[in-house]
Amino acid sequence: MNLHGIVSGVIGAVNPHVPATLQRNGQPVTAPDGGRTPTYTTSTEIVQVQALSAREIQHLDGLNITGVLRKVYLNGDWRSVYRPGNQGGDRFQFAAAAPVPVNLQGTTWLVVQVLETWPDWCSLAIQLQMK
Repeated sequence: MNLHGIVSGVIGAVNPHVPATLQRNGQPVTAPDGGRTPTYTTSTEIVQVQALSAREIQHLDGLNITGVLRKVYLNGDWRSVYRPGNQGGDRFQFAAAAPVPVNLQGTTWLVVQVLETWPDWCSLAIQLQMK
């Protein structure tokens, strides 16, 4: 049962859903000099951006993850770093104009922690990235 799908309409009435470009990290390209360039597969999704709870902030602080942090809910399975599967480094990019809220416009966020994962949806902690 997709609980996120059931409640997202009601939550969206209070805190609107926003479009985001999700970038799933792929295999990096290695240059002749040994430098590596990341590659991404992109898709556009609708996400719910919220503040972290006090318990989630405390958990991330214990992992030494600091900075500007938010929580996103979305359909699908997205990841932070998952070394055994050589996965991770997924990013969110928000458009530079409406309907994205002003505080998110034109920003890029890195997935730093999976907070909840279910068959149909997940909740992720994301960290603002400097360009």
